[in-house]
Amino acid sequence: MKAYLSKLRKDYSLMGLDEKNMAADPFRQFEEWLVDVANAGLPEPNAMVLSTVDAKSRPHSRVVLLRNVDDVGFVFYTNYDSEKGRQLEANPHAALNFFWVGLERQVRIEGMVQKIALTESNEYFQSRPRGSQISSWASPQSQVIADRAQLENKVKELEAEFKNKELIERPPFWGGYRLVPTMIEFWQGRPNRMHDRIRYSLQEDKVWKIERLAP
Repeated sequence: MKAYLSKLRKDYSLMGLDEKNMAADPFRQFEEWLVDVANAGLPEPNAMVLSTVDAKSRPHSRVVLLRNVDDVGFVFYTNYDSEKGRQLEANPHAALNFFWVGLERQVRIEGMVQKIALTESNEYFQSRPRGSQISSWASPQSQVIADRAQLENKVKELEAEFKNKELIERPPFWGGYRLVPTMIEFWQGRPNRMHDRIRYSLQEDKVWKIERLAP
């Protein structure tokens, strides 16, 4: 395995990244890149790694889906009682990472996470497919369960319970979070590992400082 891994090589050569051509606002730059990803037809363009820290300062990472980005931050949804929900309650510092290998691009984001307004969570929940709504009610996310049948039986119970309801209300234990960034880094792969890295850092006056980092 060591020999196999040591031989894995990919020379990135699609394009470069010049800070002179970067948007002054990192949110606009992110949106431009997200459009590029969508136009390229890459799978799961909104998939991102969310990293949190537990009470013992141990890091945890998992893939979640970006569901909105605005001038404040990056929004995702989950069970408040899940492992990540409990960790964010104890320590709201978190990080996001997007890797779009088809475009040889990566975006790193660091900041503070806060729950979004309940009205926003309600609106998004109603936009979800009915099956996903029921699954949100059925799953005690991150808890140990006996087997898959436990989940499937719970889904059947809820399907019967909600059968005559046109709208399924959002579970009180499920909703959205917004990561409000203080740092956003845009990474573009380049040949010979001489990658381009452009970092936006939020200053005390709320102005974004743009700097180039060594690869």
